[in-house]
Amino acid sequence: MSDHRENHEPQAPRDHRAEAATLDASDPLAGVRDRFVLDDTVYLDGNSLGALPRSVPDKVADVVARQWGEMRIRSWTEGGWWEAPERIGDRIAPLIGAAPGRVVVSDSTSVNVFKAVIAGVRMAGPGCTEILVDATTFPTDGYIARSAARMTGLAVRPVEPARIADEVTERTALALVNHVDYRTGRLHDLPGITAALHSAGALAVWDLCHSAGALPVGLDAHGVDLAVGCTYKYLNGGPGSPAYLYIRESLQERFDSPLPGWNSHVEPFGMISRYEPADGITRGRVGTPDILSLLALDAALDAWDGVTVEAVRTKSLALSDFFLDSVAAYVPPGEVRSVTPYDHARRGSQVSLECAGAGEVMAELIRRGVVGDFREPDVLRFGLTPLYTSFGDVERAARVLGEVLRERSAEDGAGAAGSGEAGGPAGSGPAAGPGGSGSAAGADGPTSGGPAA
Repeated sequence: MSDHRENHEPQAPRDHRAEAATLDASDPLAGVRDRFVLDDTVYLDGNSLGALPRSVPDKVADVVARQWGEMRIRSWTEGGWWEAPERIGDRIAPLIGAAPGRVVVSDSTSVNVFKAVIAGVRMAGPGCTEILVDATTFPTDGYIARSAARMTGLAVRPVEPARIADEVTERTALALVNHVDYRTGRLHDLPGITAALHSAGALAVWDLCHSAGALPVGLDAHGVDLAVGCTYKYLNGGPGSPAYLYIRESLQERFDSPLPGWNSHVEPFGMISRYEPADGITRGRVGTPDILSLLALDAALDAWDGVTVEAVRTKSLALSDFFLDSVAAYVPPGEVRSVTPYDHARRGSQVSLECAGAGEVMAELIRRGVVGDFREPDVLRFGLTPLYTSFGDVERAARVLGEVLRERSAEDGAGAAGSGEAGGPAGSGPAAGPGGSGSAAGADGPTSGGPAA
């Protein structure tokens, strides 16, 4: 007769520190971490500003001292400055699923959103009267879309990304959508939304700021029309590094930029009074590029040598699974609620947790050496950058978060007892989420189990 006693024996508590060490020891991307300037701080804010790649300081020093200091004006030709926007665009292209000649690095994300939306409206049919905007979009995208609509005589209609396929009509010129929601980390259905827009005759304009460098995008494969993105998050290009613009190859000759600067002219040094656009992706340029930031970005992209986006995505999901599991182990029940989906197909590369007093909690985390950020009114954001984030990092972050919340709960309880108030259970307020007191239920399931449950 078989012995089933093991089914009834209590399980030993998991040792998350030991698990983290094991996962780091077997991580195929572990060595890439050495390509960055890091310290003992747990840095989980790469979804706002990526860490400094070690290749950047020497490159910038060379650009300043030799290319600018010695070669001076000759660097535009001999140093390759003039072609840098297209050349560096070709380096970014494979990270977002684009072929060479379809990405140009130029200007800021906001300027590129403006160029893409106006040019998209100009390519739309004559009967189009509206622009759809992701209702959860990063504010700047909405501001610019509304300004573009005023300039072109169209209306703006906010729509939840999941509803775009149902809401698009023959009157829709284009939809401007964020690939990953900046607040919750939710990944939207780029292939499905793009196909739905095309079936109605509309264009798809995607903002890749929170996905490029963190997960496969597949712009060419999915027929995306226009896309924009920043380079200072998961691409680690540095504060204020220039953004990029993607234009589908079949649309490039129709791309009519609302900012026809001299850099995009067919003869930029001909000083011709009438504007004639250059061929190809160069149409996306405007004025003189910011060479110092541009070449810092060029050096930063060296960190991607030998790394595939697919490998980054695999590690990203493993990191966020382990982080959510560690949070469930360390954080008192009911104190936080994940607003990041547990479903891998709907998750970017950040974990967002609703937490009462999130601003104060994050400030204390930072004081203790765990750097993330928060968004009003109550969301803690932890950006996981697989090129340098370790499993040890996310375990420590969850452990310190648990310490902070337990201490805060104890202080609140002591204060309530001292004042004669009965007080409620920790986490029984709004941040406890739909799971109620004693539960840490998340967007798609209980935090206690996490995605691996």
